Amino acid sequence: MSLTVERAGAFAQMFASLADNVSRAVLDKPHEVRLVLTALFAEGHVLLEDAPGTGKTALARALAASVSGTHSRIQFTPDLLPSDITGVTMYNQKQETWEFHRGPIFAQIVLADEINRASPKTQSALLEVMGEGQVTVGSETYDAGDPFMVIATQNPIEQAGTYPLPEAQLDRFLIKTSLGYLGRAAMIEVLAGSAAPDRSLLLSAVCTGEDIRQYAHEAADNHVDRAVLDYIAALAEATRADESARLGVSTRAAIGMTRCARVWAAAQGRNFVLPDDVKTLAGAVWEHRIVLDGDAVFAGATAAGVVARALAMVPAPVGGIGS
Repeated sequence: MSLTVERAGAFAQMFASLADNVSRAVLDKPHEVRLVLTALFAEGHVLLEDAPGTGKTALARALAASVSGTHSRIQFTPDLLPSDITGVTMYNQKQETWEFHRGPIFAQIVLADEINRASPKTQSALLEVMGEGQVTVGSETYDAGDPFMVIATQNPIEQAGTYPLPEAQLDRFLIKTSLGYLGRAAMIEVLAGSAAPDRSLLLSAVCTGEDIRQYAHEAADNHVDRAVLDYIAALAEATRADESARLGVSTRAAIGMTRCARVWAAAQGRNFVLPDDVKTLAGAVWEHRIVLDGDAVFAGATAAGVVARALAMVPAPVGGIGS
């Protein structure tokens, strides 16, 4: 059943309440907060890439504090092992049985802090659970949390002691964004409260994991006209045809855009998706998935440029796209 106007309004109210609560700890970043929440309700994961000290971890903690449920934090370091994330099977001598001890990945909201400081082998421990919501250890498979979301932070790869994320890992993130530095007014507010810098500790939960599951299910039924679906497909094809791109937007990435657009529209109180929703989300959903040609990178090409050219080249549909 398609999302009704009434339920879209209820979704928008709950989404705004959650965004306002997170924004009490993450000042002056309303758009970035809404992007992270969009990924949450689209049942995806978020990668926050920025310089140290810009509030990446604070945003993840604020979201975890705003949702009543289980959450964990994994500090990625060069000596971290895959089993430190997924857990291990150990022999219980007293009972003479093998027991699985779950790792910190078994939580509803998982903060993977400085993910690019761990080796690619350790990073690969997240591939299955982020893609399929399950963990396989030996011959046994275990379900992760429900809802399940990974919020990973990373410093730019120019920072010493980091490993660039492989394309397969990047593709597991539905949205990638950055916070940037605060404006002057927000900076003054932070400095005024510097005696207690972690504002997420002051937050209380405004919704439950069950609320997230319910609203995510409803948002997934938001109406997307075939003209908008054709627009998304045409944009994806345009990125593949761009001379600067070795790999453009994949089918999986186009599906991710559709999921995000449904949530973004519902968060505005609409029970249908507009082309403007796609335009707003294009950079955050697609740029990190585009693989550029080496010569093009040397000449100054960027993934943002590929997406921008696609948006400029493909005409957006007009009229007749409501539910």
